[in-house]
Amino acid sequence: MNGLPVEILRPGLCDLLMDGGRQGWGRMGVPAGGAADRSALAAANRLVGNGPDAPAIEMVGRGPQLYFPRGGVIALTGAPFRAARAAGLVAGWNQTLVLAAEEILRLGEPVTGYRCWLAIRGGFAVAPILGSASALPQVGWGGVTGRPLRVGDRLYSEPAGGGVHLLRAQPPGVDEGAPLRVVAGPQTGALTDVGLASFFGGCFRVDVASDRRGIRLAGPRVIARGQVFPTQGVVPGAIQVPPDGQPIILGWDGPVTGGYPVVATVIGADLPRLAQLRPGAGVRFVTVDVEEARALAPPEWTVEDWA
Repeated sequence: MNGLPVEILRPGLCDLLMDGGRQGWGRMGVPAGGAADRSALAAANRLVGNGPDAPAIEMVGRGPQLYFPRGGVIALTGAPFRAARAAGLVAGWNQTLVLAAEEILRLGEPVTGYRCWLAIRGGFAVAPILGSASALPQVGWGGVTGRPLRVGDRLYSEPAGGGVHLLRAQPPGVDEGAPLRVVAGPQTGALTDVGLASFFGGCFRVDVASDRRGIRLAGPRVIARGQVFPTQGVVPGAIQVPPDGQPIILGWDGPVTGGYPVVATVIGADLPRLAQLRPGAGVRFVTVDVEEARALAPPEWTVEDWA
């Protein structure tokens, strides 16, 4: 390999290689997957001179320790994790970082939020499957055979030419306590009056059993009428209500079809917030109409010169 190596000295809670995902394969039963917040991925890549969807490491809950034998140019975006470089230097967030040869980057737990992304100049060299390098653990695709990174894994960046341009990014402001905005789903009518009041008036907590396939919520029981629905297409952000009455927000690696009633769907502008919901976080919902949802564009990052 002609790129720069990165060695895993200690894995985090779940470190996966992710890019922009496998778009357009839903008809074959393949979820799009990819980074849980594509805007944060794009910002990290821009800070190191990559295209927006280049493969990066998505970290959740606790980060790894990474060894850079020949150094590297990296960027960290998303939730700020506790992070240290050589000789106690703090690893800055949302900016271009130039690491010296034999430097170790130590990432701990997030200060706020839950997920972050590490991009390296050139992007990580991973053979694509169906046009994407993203790990899909349930089938062993992408990344390192689809699995989280382990001790001893060695990744390589793709070769990158040209000089280093130092940049700094400003993430969009987010009100973490605000309710998630949703549009009513096709089976909202399947809920009883009590179920509607529970869903739209209740406060839920993110269950520890949540993962990239679905964010499971615990809280007031959402009562449905017991109707049987045919299998239908579903998307990330769709909120299903299974028989136990505890809603599930479908995630990035979730199924592309489902038979539980879909009572609402998180709007596109709020999808990046799903990536930062940690276990125990509170979740509330508020409805908006389709026209408003379409008019609300996802928050944008700003990137500027830093030198």
